[in-house]
Amino acid sequence: MGMGRDSWDLCGSCAGGIVRRAGAVRPFVDGRATRPWVLALVAIVSCVLMVAAAAMPVSAMAVPTVLEAPEQQTVEILADGSARVDGASFGIIGFERLAKGAARASEGAPEGYRLPISDSAGLVVVRAPDEVLLHVDREVAATFDLEDPSGAGLSALWSMVCALDEAGSMGGALLSEGEVPLRLVTDSECVSGVFRYRFDARGDDGARYVTVTLANAEEGEAGLDTARAAGVDLGDGVLWCDFAQVVDAGNMVAKDDPGVVGEALAFFSSIDYRPFWVSLKTSGLALAISFALGLFAAWRVMGTSSRLKGVLDSVFTIPMVLPPTVCGFLLLMLFGQSTAVGRWLMAHGITLVFTWEAAVISAIVVSFPLVYRTALGAFESLDGRMIDAARTLGWSEVRIFSRLMMPLAWPSIAAGTVLAFARAMGEFGCTLFFAGNYAGITQTIPIAIYFEWMGGNTAVALFWVMVVIAFSFLVVWGINAYTARHQGYRDGAHVGVAARGGVRGKMRGHALARSSAGAAADAGGSRAAAITSFDADMVVDDLESTGGDAAAIDLSALRELFEDGAA
Repeated sequence: MGMGRDSWDLCGSCAGGIVRRAGAVRPFVDGRATRPWVLALVAIVSCVLMVAAAAMPVSAMAVPTVLEAPEQQTVEILADGSARVDGASFGIIGFERLAKGAARASEGAPEGYRLPISDSAGLVVVRAPDEVLLHVDREVAATFDLEDPSGAGLSALWSMVCALDEAGSMGGALLSEGEVPLRLVTDSECVSGVFRYRFDARGDDGARYVTVTLANAEEGEAGLDTARAAGVDLGDGVLWCDFAQVVDAGNMVAKDDPGVVGEALAFFSSIDYRPFWVSLKTSGLALAISFALGLFAAWRVMGTSSRLKGVLDSVFTIPMVLPPTVCGFLLLMLFGQSTAVGRWLMAHGITLVFTWEAAVISAIVVSFPLVYRTALGAFESLDGRMIDAARTLGWSEVRIFSRLMMPLAWPSIAAGTVLAFARAMGEFGCTLFFAGNYAGITQTIPIAIYFEWMGGNTAVALFWVMVVIAFSFLVVWGINAYTARHQGYRDGAHVGVAARGGVRGKMRGHALARSSAGAAADAGGSRAAAITSFDADMVVDDLESTGGDAAAIDLSALRELFEDGAA
């Protein structure tokens, strides 16, 4: 600014205001003439402020426009994520609602709390703690005349956003609920409270995000660690986020009614079924390993001393009572870089963390206790005298286990095995912690449910929920059917006894007749009578009609023992 004839004065009567006058300059402050050095100081400060204002980014200077609640208009929803309003020159397509983002630091991703959005999204709505931020790209706002806060275009836009937000909320909170201030933002970033919102943050791969960082921190140092040090949770800055594309109304296509069958076919053809196959192969392999380890552990624990048995039983059972996330955290620490075991494995080229093998290990950890506990309970319920008798007959421990213990304990073991498979299929926390979420690799059905819902695909999440419920029902029904069949198999001799009484009487009569004839013909009458009487008891034994498995084996062995003793 020159100090010529047309210059700026500080006028005491206008309390420091600047008054432009023509002619000579006479400086006054509070009615008194000021000294030249005071004027020089004021001029220097003014220049510094003007330079700082000129260097300040436009986005930092811009203040979002606070809007009155726009009047709601009638919205026509054309298809999933698409809507328009009669008379509006534009419409919305590709609408999505995100319930949650990610705060964990990732290589190549922008700092702060991140929510991935479409690169073509010209509209982003962030539900902040104290207000709603309606971000419209500056070019989109200029194209469709959305810069006027009181214009009809903005009212139509807000009506469409509210309608689509309600359609995708599935019972959650809505944008139209409550008396929350609405702010129109056309710049790429803004500040609300202690949070700074960036609507076009980019990763190294070009992916676009909405990010939340600490408002008063320098860029590059406003991420998660800085926020935690300040006692701020960046995730609290976004309750949920909507985004969509704003297009010309002439490009909107009315929704054709495909009918129920068409909609069903379109829905089922759009589902990614890889989580189902990942769950099946992960649970199948985990079950095979858990079955072998669980039976072996139960068998060996039976023969240990009482003190050692208590320790082993606690170690084998504790994964069943620990929260799955605790199990996943411990596995992550054990096989990660934090321990010598993990470092040794990595040094030899074995990486387990965030792999399919990690998902299998997670399923084994949570399913093994079910097989172990049911097998141990079944083995301990067997008659110890029968096992001791088998030992006195010279049977090895392996033969006792495979020919005596397993057949008698199999119903309980089978039920525990099916439950273990169902538990492996339903595992979530341990798998997510240790194996992560990689589609087609480690993403099982429970993980798919969580992330589909978080991504706004509630219909797909509900589909997987119904799959899990149906599978669980089949598991329980199968266990009950097998138990009832086996119980009927064991108790079958007691059913219809009255109806078969005549037949049994004849069988018993023939057996006794053969026994008497044998006694008269045999020189050793008493011993033969005892043996044939023994055979007659086996014929009419209650287990005869059902196979007489274990009881027949023991009786035959005892008969051989009696014959050897008599000889």
